[in-house]
Amino acid sequence: MQLSLDGQVALVTGASSGIGAAAATALAAAGASVVLNYNSQPEPAQKLAADINACGGRAVAIGADVSKEDEVEHLFAKTLEAFGFLDILVANSGLQRDALVTEMTLDDWNQVIGVNLTGQFLCAREALRIFQRQGIRAGVSRAAGKIIHMSSVHQVIPWAGHVNYAASKGGVEMLMRSLAQEVSEQRIRVNGIAPGAIRTAINRTATEGEAGQELLKLIPYGRIGEAQDVANAVVWLASDASDYVVGSTLFIDGGMSLYPGFYEEGRGNG
Repeated sequence: MQLSLDGQVALVTGASSGIGAAAATALAAAGASVVLNYNSQPEPAQKLAADINACGGRAVAIGADVSKEDEVEHLFAKTLEAFGFLDILVANSGLQRDALVTEMTLDDWNQVIGVNLTGQFLCAREALRIFQRQGIRAGVSRAAGKIIHMSSVHQVIPWAGHVNYAASKGGVEMLMRSLAQEVSEQRIRVNGIAPGAIRTAINRTATEGEAGQELLKLIPYGRIGEAQDVANAVVWLASDASDYVVGSTLFIDGGMSLYPGFYEEGRGNG
């Protein structure tokens, strides 16, 4: 099955590295023109955009803090200025500020909720306004628009010491499902992806060596995920191949959300 996004425009937030960069690269390879959003460091996003353009694709890098309404509005306006349309939003920006709850500051809480949850709301709202104006672009996509919310297995798995992050991802799930319920009759598809342990540059110490071996105990499939595993799912959810998929979360986690800690206990009680 060939997944083509020819003629479509995709915006990926948090596209400077990791999952966001892999998703943007995969969308471009499938034929989409891509806007790579970054926040504080333009160079990686600009380099990726240049690499995509050098390979015959179309990409631009645009800066914005997704937790700020005026910057999100500017981001989407610049997207339309660059490519004229928007067909796909991958709301991927996210961060962690970890602490035990008794030591967590209000700034730690607000910053994580602001980027991980409010940022996804602000971006989805702008995308939906554009999709509603555009309608279905005949010959381009069967849907009037697609939104993919990047969540985490921690939308269902509690995570002590990371209460702000887990709360933000639980919120992302209900944001996604509620939006899907609200706009699906307009032929706008809203779905989510919940990655598990994915090997990226910023979490190398947790996914390699002894720490990586410990992590594998939580992954029934027996390997740590790669950013490309998530990027493949992004392309599928953005394509017409998933046209009947609405309001769903796709877990890309090697089975982590199966709570493997209960495996031995379950077999003993069988």
